[in-house]
Amino acid sequence: MRKLKLQVQMTVDGFIGGPNGEMDWMTFNWDEALKNYVAALTEPVDCIVLGRKLAEGFIPYWASVAADEANPEHTAGQKFTATPKVVFTRTLTEAPWDHTVLATGDLTTEISQLKQRAGQDIMAYGGATFVSALIQAGLIDELHLFVNPVAIGRGLPIFQDLNAAQPLTLVRSTAFACGIVVQHYEPRRD
Repeated sequence: MRKLKLQVQMTVDGFIGGPNGEMDWMTFNWDEALKNYVAALTEPVDCIVLGRKLAEGFIPYWASVAADEANPEHTAGQKFTATPKVVFTRTLTEAPWDHTVLATGDLTTEISQLKQRAGQDIMAYGGATFVSALIQAGLIDELHLFVNPVAIGRGLPIFQDLNAAQPLTLVRSTAFACGIVVQHYEPRRD
């Protein structure tokens, strides 16, 4: 069965965006070691799942990066643009983007069906609502939390909707020169 991985940027106080979704707190001066970590994490991914809100910025951004050969992230842009994407939505009726299909059914059913299809890993990117729903439903197999060296006091959390504790096992913690610490966890499923 395919694994669903979550890659998300967050603050040390647990927010993935400011109160209005602001991302101005993120660390962007990534060193080669962090870029290599992300490349290794995304290399075995052949499907990306996104919430609609993030998809509206994510997909066009990476398409523009892929179209610009001079962009230092050109290779990543090509990977993200060519990888099939599933956008979870309650408002769109057709996908306005290439290599993208819409999922409008029950989140747990749709993700379970994706996991059972032949293929490699699935990567989840999303805003707080989408990521929270994935976490609450226990659908994520690996959490890669990119903890930025900043606290913002209030914002968009992703663990606030848990109905019960979700025990996690720390697989690895990796600190990078830019100050980001990647915490790789897997849910304990006893």
